[in-house]
Amino acid sequence: MRRFALSSFVCLGLAVGPTRAAEPDRLDALVEAERATQRVPGVGIAIVRGGEVVKLQGYGLANVEHQVPVKPETIFQSGSLGKQFTAAAVVLQVEDGKLALDDPLTRFFPDAQPGWGRITVRHLLNHTSGIADYGQANVDYRRDYGDEEFARLAFGLKLEFPPGTRFSYSNTGYALLGFIVRKVSGRFYGDVLAERVFAPLGMKTARVIGEADIVKDRAAGYQLVKGELKNQDWVSPQLNTMADGSLYLSLLDMVAWDRGLRAGAVLKPASWAEVFTPATLRDGTRTQYGFGWRLFEVAGQKVERHAGAWQGFKTEIARFLGSDLTVIVLCNLAQSEPARFTDALAALVDPALAKPVAP
Repeated sequence: MRRFALSSFVCLGLAVGPTRAAEPDRLDALVEAERATQRVPGVGIAIVRGGEVVKLQGYGLANVEHQVPVKPETIFQSGSLGKQFTAAAVVLQVEDGKLALDDPLTRFFPDAQPGWGRITVRHLLNHTSGIADYGQANVDYRRDYGDEEFARLAFGLKLEFPPGTRFSYSNTGYALLGFIVRKVSGRFYGDVLAERVFAPLGMKTARVIGEADIVKDRAAGYQLVKGELKNQDWVSPQLNTMADGSLYLSLLDMVAWDRGLRAGAVLKPASWAEVFTPATLRDGTRTQYGFGWRLFEVAGQKVERHAGAWQGFKTEIARFLGSDLTVIVLCNLAQSEPARFTDALAALVDPALAKPVAP
């Protein structure tokens, strides 16, 4: 099995620091054991501590049919890990004065049902809108929906609770956020990200999914069907560009993103503070979600993390702030559990993190 050394990737602008002599072997053994247990064809792992990349490596196969190994440049689909980027695109519009977090949804969608006037942009960002997930709307995953058509489909969903009273994860809300970015900026949310997030941070291969495009180093997504490895299910091209999590990302892109987060780049300090503030419900209860990030406290330190799942891919980024540690895991199997890699690797690097963390 081919392995990829760190020394070739200092171009990120991050120092690649050595770990203790025994640590690389222990990390590799852990990943390979977990990969075998979960039957994951390919896994990409990045570990950043104190601003230094201490692990940046691919394991297994990006493409089983062609026997292509995973490497740091391999492109995986983001799944909902992409929501943190959508949130950044929305907050950029706030900074530009084009919208406010407490703007009602009906400002952007005047045809929405009356009860939706109480839903704000903030509610969409922190999953307290009450809008059901679009999986309940009999979405045809092989149909190309336009923005307005998909929005009308969403408007037909009954609100599950009054806005701001509960937390309930809603992909629908993030799809609508992408449409809102287009309405206020005049540009596709992916183009906003390309110009104002990906390019400034040096995320050279990050982009919105394009199935028909020739994408160098693109991994294949897989699923287990009755125990047998199969290719991912096909999804329509338009549906595969929505803002609830439809990005291509590599380990190199994600390490550059982590570097940007550490530097407080792209957004203003007050905006980052909003992103990483848990939502407060009407009754004063705090949730464990900000804008595109799940927020926890473990072993006395704050943890910011998010996972993704889509089309035969599973992903996760976890930032353990007290340990100054980031672990990034990209997998190409629908049934994989990236959090098992993430938590075990974090605990191996810093034994204080041995307590399991919810994904």
